[in-house]
Amino acid sequence: MKSTASMTSTEAALFETTGPRAHRRIAIGTTVSVLLVITLLAWIVAQLYRHDQFDPSYWSLFADFNVWKFLAQGFVGTARAALGAGAIALIGGLVLMFGRISRFAPLHWIATAIIEFVRGTPTLLFIYFFFLVPGQFGLHMSTYWMVVIPVSLAASAALAEVYRAGISAVPGGQKEAGLSIGLTTWQNYRYIILPQMFHIVVPTMVTQLVVVVKDTTFGYVVTYPEMMQNTKVIIANYNSLLPVYLVTSLIYIVVNYAISRAARALAYRSDAQMNS
Repeated sequence: MKSTASMTSTEAALFETTGPRAHRRIAIGTTVSVLLVITLLAWIVAQLYRHDQFDPSYWSLFADFNVWKFLAQGFVGTARAALGAGAIALIGGLVLMFGRISRFAPLHWIATAIIEFVRGTPTLLFIYFFFLVPGQFGLHMSTYWMVVIPVSLAASAALAEVYRAGISAVPGGQKEAGLSIGLTTWQNYRYIILPQMFHIVVPTMVTQLVVVVKDTTFGYVVTYPEMMQNTKVIIANYNSLLPVYLVTSLIYIVVNYAISRAARALAYRSDAQMNS
């Protein structure tokens, strides 16, 4: 009950109460949007049908178990890369965040420079760097690390800013209370600030995994066997571009939707525990 009341009061504070006219405008806007989407989808289906994209010859490949097995192998590769990059990014983001909020000027500026540089550079460019440069110095990396290191680097910079925003959102009185009872700075962070910070940023932190999953699709650059790379191989062998890309897209959508739902459930559970 407390959680529900808290959510209601938060919504009331953030949004104005809608009246009858606003409800009508929202209903009309929603109806028009739905009709436009349906019209667009119908036009797309008609165009596909016109170009014989629903011909059984393009879809018969999915009756082959080996096709699904190959896609599953790509999915496992994507999951391995995403989990590895995500785990590294969770820790790397904390390290960069502590560096950025540090009062030691050199450490602060180094962490800030790294975060801003990484956030301003496309992940694909980092993948090309790890693909082309280390080998010239005799450092041979597996394709797995050529994907995981750049993706985790990009995610670390993003999470560092998420963590920093979470710490800023912790009430100042909480921080002062810990110091007033004799806790050291690190004890204050460990027992008071960080637990509240993680509670605040849980949805954003988990949702960042969606970005990590998407970034693993750049693995095709280094021929890492992730799902998109395996999709390209299937297309090359069966000459069925649209159906294979459509199925692969649906798999990505389901995975990312599951991650988003998990983030919402985790946030709701965390709110319930904090308010109980």
